[in-house]
Amino acid sequence: MKILREFGQYIKMFNGMFRMPENKSMYWKQFMLQCNDIGVGSLGIVGIISFFIGAVSTVQTAYQLVSPIIPKTTIAQIVRDTVILEFAPTLTCIVLAGVVGSKIASELGNMRVSEQIDALEIMGINTKAYLILPKILAGVLTIPLLIVLAMALGILGGRLAGSAAGIIDPSIYDNGLLMDFNGYNVFFALTKSFVFAFISTSVPAFYGYHVKGGALEIGHASTRAVVVSCVLLLLADYVLSALLL
Repeated sequence: MKILREFGQYIKMFNGMFRMPENKSMYWKQFMLQCNDIGVGSLGIVGIISFFIGAVSTVQTAYQLVSPIIPKTTIAQIVRDTVILEFAPTLTCIVLAGVVGSKIASELGNMRVSEQIDALEIMGINTKAYLILPKILAGVLTIPLLIVLAMALGILGGRLAGSAAGIIDPSIYDNGLLMDFNGYNVFFALTKSFVFAFISTSVPAFYGYHVKGGALEIGHASTRAVVVSCVLLLLADYVLSALLL
């Protein structure tokens, strides 16, 4: 029953969110601030994770492909497809669910506990539209861009790791990247990134916005937001893969 109640509250949260803003410039400023926090603020962690994921993928793929019959270009093909289809969108968004999600939940939770949200509502401000909507829109805009960057860095990391370890020549790796390339894989990855971005921002916003209690409850809400977001990301990953692939 608790799950159904929370789901109902989550759907109800969007009621009244999409309304004409009281002050467009104020909403735009909030949106740009969230784009900076979510997008620019996550560049470092996304870059590091993506690069080393690609490097590890090359090393482990070469370790498993021990047969001399299999051409080395296969290594680049496997790294390319695994990075684009799974590693870049899924792992990146799981990390962002922990980094960005916990920040959103704790920020809104602190505002709820300190009665800042109540004060904004007394002043006639639509707090759902002012506090939650810019976070969701910023996430849906910037997280797919981070996924594209993660794809490029993952493939680059695999290339540099293969060359440094003497596993595969860079020219052979580049040829493998171009062989049997399916552009639909990129479309599928971007589709997942938009869905994952919505989950990674809306779920933590829900738990933070509805915090009741004090500082201890803020911590519990942040933890629950990250856990639920990760579970929903994996569930959405399976559903999208079953529907689109």
